[in-house]
Amino acid sequence: MRSAGRRSLLAALAAAPLLAQPPAQAGSFDDFFQAIRRDDPRAITALIRRGFDPNTIDEQGRSGLILAVQSDCLRAADALLAAPGIQVESRNRDDESPLMLAALHGHLELVKTLIARDADVNKPGWAPLHYAVTGDQADQLAIARLLLENYAFIDAQSPNGTTPLMMAATYGSEGAVRLLIEEGADPLIRNQQGLTALDFARRSDRRDVIEAIDRATRDAARKAAADKARAAAALPPPR
Repeated sequence: MRSAGRRSLLAALAAAPLLAQPPAQAGSFDDFFQAIRRDDPRAITALIRRGFDPNTIDEQGRSGLILAVQSDCLRAADALLAAPGIQVESRNRDDESPLMLAALHGHLELVKTLIARDADVNKPGWAPLHYAVTGDQADQLAIARLLLENYAFIDAQSPNGTTPLMMAATYGSEGAVRLLIEEGADPLIRNQQGLTALDFARRSDRRDVIEAIDRATRDAARKAAADKARAAAALPPPR
C-alpha cells in the first residue's frame, strides 16, 4: 500500500507543472495579430487551442475579429468565429462592430454568418445599414437588402441625425438609394444641420440620384399633407 501511495504521489508531482501552466499569453500576442494579418487560420487556431484569448485587444483597441474584417482577412475571421467564447459584438475605438465593417467592405457571406451569430443589426448610433449603403462594392446592395430583411431600422439616425438614405445619397450606389426609397425610407428627415437626403445628393452633385430622391420627397410631402388633413377632419368640431 505504501509503495502504491508513493507512486501516486510521484505521478501527481510530475503532472503538477503541466497543470499549473497558465494559458498561452506571453509571447503569443504578436504571433496572434501577425497570424491575422497573414490570414493564417491554422496559426490562429493553434494559438487559441494553447489558451490564447481570441478576444484579445491590440494596441489600437481592435479585437482580432475586427482587425481580420478590416484587413479583408476572411479566413482569419472564419477561424476566430469558430473559437469558443468569441465576441461578435466587440467594438473598436470608433464604436464600429464587426458587422458594420463587414457591411462596409462588402463581405456578404461574413455578414450572413455574423447575423446568424446574433450580431446587432440595430446597433445604436451609426448602424450596419449606414455602412452597407456607403459605397458601390458588388455585394453591398445585397447586404443592405439582407439587413432590412433582418429588421434593420431603415431610418436609423447616427449621433448627428444622419440616416442611411443620406449616406447613400452621398456615397452609395443608385441601386442603394432606390432600394431604400422602395422600402420606405423617409426622405423628409433632417439631420442636426437641417439637411435632408435631397440636400446631401445636391451637395454631392449626384445627378444619378437627385431625381429619384426629389420624386420621393415630393411624394412623401404630399402624403404627409394628406395625413394631416385627414387627422384634422377626424377631430370633433370646436364647441
